[in-house]
Amino acid sequence: MIGKVEDGKIVQSDSAISLAKENSKKSNSTVDKDQFLQLLVAQMKYQDPLEPTSNTEYISQYATFSELEQMQNMSASLELARASSLVGQTVLMDVTDSAGRTTTVQGNVDYVVYEANKAYLSINGELYSMDDLSTVADQKYLAAYSLAADFLNAYNKLPVYALLTIDDEEAVTKVNEMYQGMSDYEKKFITDDYVSGLKKLVDRMEELKKADEENKKLEAEKGENVDKTEGTNKDEDGEDTDEDNGEDDGVETV
Repeated sequence: MIGKVEDGKIVQSDSAISLAKENSKKSNSTVDKDQFLQLLVAQMKYQDPLEPTSNTEYISQYATFSELEQMQNMSASLELARASSLVGQTVLMDVTDSAGRTTTVQGNVDYVVYEANKAYLSINGELYSMDDLSTVADQKYLAAYSLAADFLNAYNKLPVYALLTIDDEEAVTKVNEMYQGMSDYEKKFITDDYVSGLKKLVDRMEELKKADEENKKLEAEKGENVDKTEGTNKDEDGEDTDEDNGEDDGVETV
């Protein structure tokens, strides 16, 4: 036996808890057919010889025993058929330990073990009682649910509308592409509040990009005007300097 130890105590796995709970339920359950037969034999063995049980009563009790056996066999057959139909399906198991803590186990059912009229599901290499079965989910549903969770996680990391800047363009674009890439079925997992919120952020980002492009264009035009002005001043200065030198050379001193 190998068990996980935490703080010096052995911690049972979810599978062990599920199986232990099933065994406890069996011991506290109603009388099964084997116990009923034992009670019937004990009644015959220890009956009062002065007032023995009538044959009619024995027949009635035996008929009750037969009905109980048939009902248990039918119930076992139905449970096995139900468990067998889960093979290959994705299921959720809610396992509650003795302290009342509930752990959810998710995985595909690999196979079914049938023992003592009870079916046990093999999930991730561990056995679980059918009584802990909580949800049977379609793979398409789980994929859509997981994608929606990723979207909400990415969306919640975006800044609020008032604090949005041009530096957030990549993050907003990524989240918008994630939403636009979803199918109509997957988009149903996203509430209208998130959809409208994303649209506002996308529209705001377009405004910021347009304003940023206009600012860059104005700065570029301003830079060109400055260059032209500086070039003109240099030419005029050079010409004025030449004319002054010529005039100075032509003046005669009296």
